[in-house]
Order: sequence, then C-alpha cells, then structure tokens
Amino acid sequence: MNRKHLLRLGTVLALTGSLLAGALLAGCGSGSGSGLESESPVASDNPYGLRDSVEDGAILHCFAWSFETIEESLEDIAMAGYSAVQTSPINACYDGGNAGMALFGEGKWYYHYQPTDWTIGNYQLGTREEFISLCEAAEKYGIKVIVDVAPNHTTTATEALSENLLDAVGGIENLYHSDGMTSVVDYTNREDCTLRAVGGLYDVNTENPDFQDYFIAYLNDCVACGADGFRFDTAKHIGLEDDPQDDPNLPNNFWTRVMTEVDKADELFLYGEVLQDGGERIADYIEVIGAATASAYGERIRTSFATNVMKASLLTDMKLGEAEPNVVTWVESHDNYTGDGTAQSLSNEDVRLGYAFLAARGEGTPLFFARPYGADAKNMWGTFNKIGMAGDDLYKDADVAAANRFRNAMTGLPENIFNPEEKEKVVCVERGTKGLFIMNTGDAEETFTITTNLEKGTYVNRCDGTTEYKVKGGKLSGTIAAGDIIILYNEGYVDLAAPAKVSVADETQGYILGESLEVTLSAENSVKSAYSIDGGAPVEFADGEVITLGENAADGSRIRLTLTGENEAGDTTCMSYLFKKQEKVSAGTKIYFEKPEDWNERVLAYIYDETSSSTVRENSRWPGAAMTIEEDGLYSYTFEEDWQVPLIIFTDGTHQSNGKLEPGAQIVADKIYTVE
Repeated sequence: MNRKHLLRLGTVLALTGSLLAGALLAGCGSGSGSGLESESPVASDNPYGLRDSVEDGAILHCFAWSFETIEESLEDIAMAGYSAVQTSPINACYDGGNAGMALFGEGKWYYHYQPTDWTIGNYQLGTREEFISLCEAAEKYGIKVIVDVAPNHTTTATEALSENLLDAVGGIENLYHSDGMTSVVDYTNREDCTLRAVGGLYDVNTENPDFQDYFIAYLNDCVACGADGFRFDTAKHIGLEDDPQDDPNLPNNFWTRVMTEVDKADELFLYGEVLQDGGERIADYIEVIGAATASAYGERIRTSFATNVMKASLLTDMKLGEAEPNVVTWVESHDNYTGDGTAQSLSNEDVRLGYAFLAARGEGTPLFFARPYGADAKNMWGTFNKIGMAGDDLYKDADVAAANRFRNAMTGLPENIFNPEEKEKVVCVERGTKGLFIMNTGDAEETFTITTNLEKGTYVNRCDGTTEYKVKGGKLSGTIAAGDIIILYNEGYVDLAAPAKVSVADETQGYILGESLEVTLSAENSVKSAYSIDGGAPVEFADGEVITLGENAADGSRIRLTLTGENEAGDTTCMSYLFKKQEKVSAGTKIYFEKPEDWNERVLAYIYDETSSSTVRENSRWPGAAMTIEEDGLYSYTFEEDWQVPLIIFTDGTHQSNGKLEPGAQIVADKIYTVE
C-alpha cells in the first residue's frame, strides 16, 4: 500500500491497526518517545507471521542475487521473517567487463544500474520468464517482490542503447537533458541536481512524454509479471513540479504521471532514494511518491555504533525535519557498503544489533542489506565474489529473525524508546503493553531493572527460546550479556523450528584450480541434506562429506553447486554456490594498458595471486613492475612464468586503476585495459 494513502485515509489507518487515539503511556526510565494505548497487535494469518503490507514488515535487499537464487531461498527468507524482497535492477543493462559475473573484478555489480533499455531481464540476474517464476513462487509464501528501477540515467556507452528505446523517445537527441552529459557539481542546486549527470551517467530527459510512456509501460509490465512495488533509484535527481525546467514546453510531470498511471498504484509499495546531502526536498518526495529513504538516520545509526553512544533521543529522531516518517530505514545500503567505507568500519555484529533495533521500532520500514557471501573487513566482496549468489547468512541470523518476527507480531502497537536507569549502552523499544526489546551494545554484562508497561506475566526471550523473565508490578529485572539482545512477547508469537544450515567449508573459494576441486560439505540441524550439481539429481550427504567438482569441465566454465537441508519440521533451507574453473595464465601471455592523460609517464603493473591460504604471490612488491611503452599512451606487460589466478592493478605511483580494497582485474590475454 502506498503510504501517502495510509496517512491520509483514517479508515485505512484503522484497518491496518495504526491506532492514533488513546491515553499516553507512562514514561520509562530516561524515556524518549511515548506510546498510545492499544489493546492488541494486528494479527497475521500467514504461517510465518509475515505481514501483508510491506510497510508493516521488513525488506530483504537481495543485492545482486539472481532471480533463481531468490526463488530457491524463499523459504529461508520467510523463516527469517521478511515480508518482502528487493531485487537489484532487472532492466536490460550494459555488459561491461566482458559480461563478467564478478561483483567486482571481471564484471561489476553496478552495471545493472546502467540501463541500455527498460525491458525485463539482463545477463546478470536472469530472464523475464525467471522473474515471473520468482514472483509466482514468492506469492505462495506471502512475500512481496520490490523491483529497484533506475529511470534517471543510462549507461555512457551509448552504442549499447536499444534501438527500440531510441526509436520510442524520438532518437538519442531526445533521450537526454541538454546538459545531461555534464556531471553534477552542486547537489544543493536543484537545477544542477535534476538536469545533469549523476556519477557521470548520462541524465535522461524524464520530462519527454515519449520516454514517460516507455518507462511507465516498463513498470506496468513488471506489475503484470508480479512485482508488488518499486524503489526509484536516484529519485531526487528527477525534478518535482516546481523545479527548474530544461525545456519550458515540457513540464516536470514525471512523478505525477508515474504515480497515477502505473497499474495498481494503491496496492504497490513505492519509495524513492532521496539521499540527504542538502537541497533534497525529502518532505516533497515523500508527499509525491509515498515514502523515501532515511539516509541521514542510517548515518546516525552507524555513528552511534562507532561511538557507542546509544542515547534514546538520538535513536528516536529520524532526522527528517517536518517530513512524515514514511521512510525505509537501514543500517547500511548497497551505496554505503560499496562506496563510503562502511564495509570496513561496520562489523557484522554492528549490523546485527543495529538492524534488530530498526526492526523492533514501530516507525519506518527496515531494510536489511545482504552483504556478499563470506565478506569481512579485509575482503568486502566475499569468498566467492559472484553476481547471482545469495548473500552472507547474517540476513537469517537467529537474532535478526527474532527481531523481524517481533516486528511482525507488534504491528499496530505504538513504540517507546528509552535507556533504562540512564544506561546509554542499553536501549529498549517497548511496543504498547505487549512487547519489549532490550539491546546491550556495550562490552560488559549489564544488570537492569526496568519500569515497563508490559503486562504482568512470564515471558520467554525469543532470541534464545529458553530464558524466562517475569513482569510484576510494572517492573522487570535481569541481566543482559555484552552485545546481546532480549526480545519479550507472547501474543502473536509464531513458533517455528530452528532452521537447518547447509554450507561449504569456510575456507572454500569460488574457483576451481587445476583438474578439479575437493569441497567439504557441512550440515547442521538437518535431518536430510542433499547436493546437486548444475541442476542434476540430488544426492544425499552427511556432515563433513567431501565431494569433487570440476572433473572434465572446460576451462572458464561455471559450475553451480546447490545444497539443501531439511529441519525436523520439514522446512527446507537452500544455498547455491557458483564456481568457475580457472584457466591458468601461461608464460608469454601479453596484456596492454591505455594510460589516462592525467597519469605520469612511468606506469607499473602490480600482479598478485591469493589462491594460497598462507602466502600471496607477487610479480614485485607494491607498486609493481614497470611496464613497457609500446607507443604513445599504450603500455604492455608480458608474463615470464605461469600463474594460476593472477589479478592486476595498474598504477603510476599516484593514481591506480582499482580503488583501495577493490580486487584487481582478471587477466585476459591481449586485452587493452583502460580506467573507467
């Protein structure tokens, strides 16, 4: 449901359980925020307790997962309490990096944010038919599918643009704003912000009615295929009605048309990416679209963990000014993770605690960004670094799942956020008289006595399923371990058996060296475990069993290993791993580099191989070995020995081709490398 309608229509508010009348609850501890009396949470008839409306539930951002991967993970996602999944952009996109399928390296995740056409399906995520299959399967679980859409820009490789698109908009001369190939300089200047290129990607003339027709047809095709909502990428870079116009004859009516002409608009969950860095007009975008991102609040959450200052007043304020709190909240987004150092500064434990707090709140709709599989502070792209794979298991961590289920059960109840007994490392979220969330972000155990509105009775901590707490006379006492969460509620609790966990050994990486690879399989809490290779017949396995992959496979081929496990209740978990059989780089292989004009004349090639668990092989210590000048601006490097999985970074000592903590490029014989 579009949130602007929820806010405006009192009858809808009543139906969704957002009760706006009642007596003020008494303040708790050093309380911040207050609640309004509500007799009972809104019940869910979903077997997993999932919410029918996206805003009442939680969203899993399946970052760069394929349609097939999301579909096979749906039971895991439902068990973890997510009412919706958000895909990466599903539109036709630029096939940069030789159409490679690495998150970063040979190919890149951000190519699916570089549209070449607005049609469903791309080489990174899957086909239109696979998207339809995903939507049909998700509906059976009660999970909504939100599609990330990018109407604001295209790739800069204009030769890759679809002829159908160009014909529809009246030629390439009508596709962009007049300064659409000039980068934004001042994001606080609305003309600069809405009529020029963001991130260097060419700015679409979204006021062109022919483009609007084409894009709305794309949205409606998504809806027809089963999409339940949209995230509008770079929404604030598309002008509002009173923003500067590029052409006085073309009004800024993109949002008006999209919001009124997309099919089933009142049934869709719609929100815009409106990053708060000045001049963003977030209140206006919330009014027009229905909801927006709460990027400034996300920064506040991250800062709170960095400083370990958990003041309730700071954590309550979403930094929206006078704007309605119709927002999607997050600890981190894909932009934060990939672009501003969050991958290194924010641990998985920070993400776990921060997200659980957001899920416990009544305000905002929490989004969990699924980090790459096996990622850590030293390896942000993970142990497999593959587009199409599911993310790290953190998205279904027991505490994360417990917080999602708490949120689902507390729908319709007001929130009260406070620090008990002035303990600023302990934060509570009380939901009416039915539920209480307690979090300790400190590094020591805390003893607490809380004055609470929780009804008298005995409650089990839903995070561990065993520890009991008693509420009597409006008081609750106990201890909470460092970095721990306690979640207490009875009404609306859905009792699900602990899920099975199947995986490969932690040290496994996503490539096969030599003739084959031995892979150790793990199964926990699984009464029946099986593996399948490239969709073949499933074969049962036991915990610790070793299998062989890649025998007789061609160099460069990709192999999909799918593991399934079944818990005692018959619930199924699934995880697919993508491997690539790696062809070695032979002595004599030669590659080239085209030097940017602003680089120094001396260019070096740093080549390394991390396939050994103990040592890193290098051609020379950083910054590498000098390259040979072939002609003006073109340099070469010839491999003197055989290498297995080398990566390369070019540098002149000041500049480098790959950023800090980004992997080098893979070696392709005779390729001319450039800096994007």
